[in-house]
Amino acid sequence: MKGNKFIVVLGLCSLFLLPMRAQELNCTVTINSDQIEGSNKEVYATLKTAIEEYMNQNRWTTMTFAEQEKIECSMLLVVKKVEENMYSCEMTLQSRRPVYGTTYTTPLLNFKDNNFNFTYQEFDRIEYQQNQFTTNLTAMLAYYCYLIIGHDLDSYQRLGGTPYFEACEAIVNACQSASMDQSEQKGWMAFDSNRNRYAVINNLLDEAFKKYRNFYYEYHRLGLDEMSGNVVNGRARIAEGMPVLKEAYRARPATYIINTFLDAKADELTDIFAKGTDKEKKDIYELLMDIDPTRQNTYERINQ
Repeated sequence: MKGNKFIVVLGLCSLFLLPMRAQELNCTVTINSDQIEGSNKEVYATLKTAIEEYMNQNRWTTMTFAEQEKIECSMLLVVKKVEENMYSCEMTLQSRRPVYGTTYTTPLLNFKDNNFNFTYQEFDRIEYQQNQFTTNLTAMLAYYCYLIIGHDLDSYQRLGGTPYFEACEAIVNACQSASMDQSEQKGWMAFDSNRNRYAVINNLLDEAFKKYRNFYYEYHRLGLDEMSGNVVNGRARIAEGMPVLKEAYRARPATYIINTFLDAKADELTDIFAKGTDKEKKDIYELLMDIDPTRQNTYERINQ
């Protein structure tokens, strides 16, 4: 487990890149350019390598991660359009962590960004500079690195990801005032969508969602991580906390953070409670159908 990660004082320097080794992420990048005909395919291989190096070779925290403790994550870029040097993409980001005492890895984050738009020329340097906006691509990648780390630490320690979510917020603020192409501005602005980069980090740092983040910790550390020793107790602990999702949804139906949780956890929750007691099955199925009816086919498996 990541015990030594928390024997550290998280100072302001944890919010920025440090020129040191022992990096935190192990990110695999895939770029799908099938929709772009007649273009230079080599540029996508170069871009893939540049993004992986940026995410995996920079250090994003002051903590020490052993090789086996690196956060496993993946990024899929689907290139929709290229005009000159402007790339319009959809990006899907996933991260996961091991469950204590098992070979199972649980999904932490499953997020789709429909406005992953940036300017890029082959062999451009992708380099993040502290307190300075350089390009939209570097800003988005830094944002998602901190988002991944924040979710990982929230799953091990109550509100442990706060410094990294605050780093995301700082990037959002910088990008809102930066000079960039109109298509690149999408995702950063407060009112263009309730399902964008601004909305996610605004939810995570909103005092109203502190109960949700505490539940996120309990779900992983006191629920899943306890299941290797006692499945019944671990499942009961998760069931006990699930009403928090309903409370958050009822309070703010348009909130995105509950959707992101269920995007990552819908199948896992179904598998967990398909083996639960009759009461757990009934209660959890009804709760999930109340807040996430579009996944009815998935949740029906709880009762099978």
